[in-house]
Amino acid sequence: MCVRFVVSEPIQAARDWLIDVHKMMPSNRHGIESGSPYPLGASWDGSGVNFALFSAHATRVELCLFDRSGRREIARHTLPENTDQVWHGYLPYAGPGTLYGYRVHGPYAPQEGHRFNPNKLLLDPYAREYQGKIRWSDSLNAYRSGNRQEDLSFCKRDSASGMPKCVVTDTAFTWGEDPAPRVPWADTVIYETHVRGMTQWHPAVPESVRGTYAGLADPAVVEHLKALGITSVELLPVQAFAHDRFLVEKKLKNYWGYSTLGYFAVHSDYYNSHGIQDFKTMVRRFHDAGIEVILDVVYNHTAEGNHLGPHLSWRGIDNASYYRLNPEDKRFYINDTGCGNTLNLNHPRVLQMVMDSLRYWVQVMHVDGFRFDLATTLGREAHGFDTGAGLFKAILQDPILREVKLIAEPWDLGPGGYQLGAFPLGWAEWNDRYRDTVRRYWRGEDGLLPAFAKRLHGSGDLFEHHDRKPWASVNFVTSHDGFSLRDLVTYREKHNLANAEDNRDGHDANFSDNYGVEGETDDPAIVALRWRQMRNMLATQMLSQGTPMLQAGDEIGHTRQGNNNAYCQDNGLNWLDWAHIDANGACLRGFLQRLTALRKRYPVLRRTQFVHGSPIAEDMPLRDIHWVDEQGEGMQEAQWQDEARRTLGLMLSAPAGNIDDASGEGLDAAAHTLLIIFHAGRESLSFQCPSLVSATTWHFLLSSAQPETPEFSASKQGGETIAVTTCSVEVWVSYSKPVTQVDPGDQGD
Repeated sequence: MCVRFVVSEPIQAARDWLIDVHKMMPSNRHGIESGSPYPLGASWDGSGVNFALFSAHATRVELCLFDRSGRREIARHTLPENTDQVWHGYLPYAGPGTLYGYRVHGPYAPQEGHRFNPNKLLLDPYAREYQGKIRWSDSLNAYRSGNRQEDLSFCKRDSASGMPKCVVTDTAFTWGEDPAPRVPWADTVIYETHVRGMTQWHPAVPESVRGTYAGLADPAVVEHLKALGITSVELLPVQAFAHDRFLVEKKLKNYWGYSTLGYFAVHSDYYNSHGIQDFKTMVRRFHDAGIEVILDVVYNHTAEGNHLGPHLSWRGIDNASYYRLNPEDKRFYINDTGCGNTLNLNHPRVLQMVMDSLRYWVQVMHVDGFRFDLATTLGREAHGFDTGAGLFKAILQDPILREVKLIAEPWDLGPGGYQLGAFPLGWAEWNDRYRDTVRRYWRGEDGLLPAFAKRLHGSGDLFEHHDRKPWASVNFVTSHDGFSLRDLVTYREKHNLANAEDNRDGHDANFSDNYGVEGETDDPAIVALRWRQMRNMLATQMLSQGTPMLQAGDEIGHTRQGNNNAYCQDNGLNWLDWAHIDANGACLRGFLQRLTALRKRYPVLRRTQFVHGSPIAEDMPLRDIHWVDEQGEGMQEAQWQDEARRTLGLMLSAPAGNIDDASGEGLDAAAHTLLIIFHAGRESLSFQCPSLVSATTWHFLLSSAQPETPEFSASKQGGETIAVTTCSVEVWVSYSKPVTQVDPGDQGD
């Protein structure tokens, strides 16, 4: 992954001169000045570069400079000063494009938590860019392989030839006016996607930029997202990450990217020709379209793994500071992440690194929020998870970060790791209970009606405390981790043999169904049911209170062929096949467009407060939320407890004028009630329209069984019945007073 960068002619001339000078310099302190301990990292000021590296336990730090190929070390300087545990030096005449790394001296005493080895070239944790990629070999380990307690041994082999090199980077960019979209949480529709997989097979994207940041910013992609009603794109990790050795040796890749190599650097596999400028251009184009950019970030662990892992950066810089170590034997790591190590956010310098990184991505790269992988780890204090943990407090008081979107994956693998609903004010959380309940309801399990209703309501049982809002629940049915939506209705079992782990990896509890045939089939009845079930689950997401999150490709029926852990598959299992969308896929996409338009039009679908059946006005019998049965009557306790029951009616009412529309006109300006029928039964039924007030008229809006039937193409009076197809969703609307501004026939999407 060779990184190409563009520098001006004067900068290039200065860099060439610097290289020539360094060829003649001895490897000592001459030529480097004391510099400043702040800011951390490599900072170019127009005349030279300041280098600053934190290490509390090092005895000496050497700055290594490389030729432009990154293969030959041309100079080595000991950083001359140490201020407040920050080693620093200033190199005159150095500039953007300078390649460097560190060698850090100190005790090699693994049982005391120290693993210094100056034979290992280390990456700057604050580097903005890397050139080259890891070439795996045992030389990257600080120990000699093959011993019984091998990590206690000491390896003298130099690792520089196998390591990427840090690049001094000029981050200047002409943003112009680039106002952040600032989409209100209640209006947010998230689209989780992968930079490479989104466009690798996109026929409308130029082949030269497919699979890159530039490809993702192509007008064809942006227009697709706008038409789909997406407000916020959530990107799988784009911070520089490693392709783990065990995967490379199997000829696989770390496709998802949850193995961070640097928290400030943009992953260069997705560059096209202009380095980090490509990323910034992508953000700018999304912002021009009113779409936010949210990054999936991994501050819980790093690519260095457990005590037998490589020396890439933090481990060799200051292992005892950067990682949480077993207090009874500091040779080993606390592994709450399941990935071999856990960052020590209780250390002020490690916390500073995370905060500096987050601010960098917001202020310099203009992103709009973050989804935090295994976020329970980020809130762990000495006594366990704490809502008032240091990182949470730091973000809350930070004037930059408290204004962006913050999303937690609210679990990790440590003790007490499941913390859904426990995160602080201002945070949203991935709601896996929503995911599992919706899957189980639609595949026809018993006794799920009460739980299903709670998820439709915004999961108030989990989030309605300490003034948290319904949007705090990120409602997803699928994500990168698990089955795609199509696979959810096509496979009962995972099919992960391509991962070369004998199908042992991935979740076993998928709550999926194949409806009679494992895998694809030509049986028309099964095919029809599968696509209807896909529409049902998308409809459920868009008609629930909370923040919907969609997975890229689900809108066109993408399949991963039953692989529910495709983290290492950089191929057609993950690349979206835009060129071969069949009629069912096109219908599904159109249906989702109707759903997002419906959600945008009716504010009762995206409330900012939890509701509990209060009257919407003194002179009206309507309530803000009401649950009804197929007779159009209020649900009774016995019905809620009926485990065989598969049907639920939901009425959501709003008074006149309670709209979110700039015109202030139209049918939606009237007092209105939505009737949403969720029917998971395996037989059709008749659902009686409720009689809200005298002369109640219900107008058809949408049906998962008739996905292309136009809105307002049918009407029913209160007391009349709606024919509901097996396994389907119906949406109808009633207005409590006549409205003449807009013809109902004009209310399609």
